[in-house]
Amino acid sequence: MMGSRRTAPRVAIACGGTGGHFFPGLAVGETLLERGVEVRLLISAKPVDRQAASTVPGMVAVTLPAVGYQIGRWREFLAGLYRSYWCMCAEFRARPVEAVLAFGGFTSAGPILAGKAAGARTYLHEANSVPGRANRWLAHGVDEAFVYFPEAAGRLWHTRVCQTGMPVRCQIEALDPAPCRMALGLAPDRPVLLVTGGSQGASALNELAVQALSELTRFEPQLQFIHLTGAADVERVREAYRRLGRSAVVRPFLTEMELALGAATVAVCRAGASSLAELAAVRLPAILIPYPAAADNHQYHNARAFAELGAARMLVQRGLTGAAVVGEVRRLLHDEVARERMSVAMADWHFPGAANRIAEAVSGGVTNCRPAVPGLSLLQRAAGEGVPFGGEAVGVAEAQSGGSRPGSALAGLPRECRGWGQG
Repeated sequence: MMGSRRTAPRVAIACGGTGGHFFPGLAVGETLLERGVEVRLLISAKPVDRQAASTVPGMVAVTLPAVGYQIGRWREFLAGLYRSYWCMCAEFRARPVEAVLAFGGFTSAGPILAGKAAGARTYLHEANSVPGRANRWLAHGVDEAFVYFPEAAGRLWHTRVCQTGMPVRCQIEALDPAPCRMALGLAPDRPVLLVTGGSQGASALNELAVQALSELTRFEPQLQFIHLTGAADVERVREAYRRLGRSAVVRPFLTEMELALGAATVAVCRAGASSLAELAAVRLPAILIPYPAAADNHQYHNARAFAELGAARMLVQRGLTGAAVVGEVRRLLHDEVARERMSVAMADWHFPGAANRIAEAVSGGVTNCRPAVPGLSLLQRAAGEGVPFGGEAVGVAEAQSGGSRPGSALAGLPRECRGWGQG
């Protein structure tokens, strides 16, 4: 019997390694599914990736044998890249794809290279203001690139870069705090502090929170806590709250992150791009403590971009004490006007159509997309000669006549997307 001819296009999304890669990829994947596209998630072998992928309906997950680059371990990295590339070549021969979309990290290289070898269109999304190694290396060879922070555009070697924003899961939206608190077993009418360090930078943040607990307990008796610790510290942190008799939800992670964000009055967290995008989606005032070991210190630059526009407050981890964290938390808890200003500023970092814009580009019809613009220093270097961008030259004088979204240094740059859909 002759097999039925495949009609639905296929897209592979490389989004493994961390939640900051996985969940934006998942958001785009869900949007592509709604458009009738078959979606394959390409993830790492980490248990957290496998667990997250197991809960995703309608998408097939493929595990990649990739190894992240570490200084002095380039042989292991190259061996992992080699295995990942040939694994993807075999996968794409068996089940061809029309496009490959990568979200950075060590799972991106093999799929992008194999996708190009198979004749698929290739795309990448850069979440951070300072692009990661994988994206810097891959950017020059993809068909189109997307960014969250406008500063990242000038740091990617590509002439067609679009500021789409950061894809956020559809569940992440502003919710009524009282039902969220009740769903988590907290009192509906008392303030809540959310503490979360992400999948990599939780330990030092947990220690700071434990240091701060005693003082917060003494000065803020009504304050409740949601503390997402990561797997290593959950029992130690849980015991600290238990000793003080505080109302606290202490979990290694929370699948229903929308409840934690909806319940919170203030957040203390790292500055990974995905976390920042979720804070922006719910307009949650936050104290950002960038993870200092992040590659190229990109979390510091992410946090600074938010802080400079008044969307968050930033504390640097080096030399930071629990008492300093307490001071910032208490100032925000008692200053409703400041929280409201931060919420308004947060809205400038929320791009509700990000997943849809990327899905539209990948699936073939790109509309309503605004280009990212290189950093001001790149425009200054162009010295009026025009910067190749989206297939056109955008002169400095012309660029300064339009409007903009986040980035005070980029105020006045054009909103419309130049070059999309041009041959």
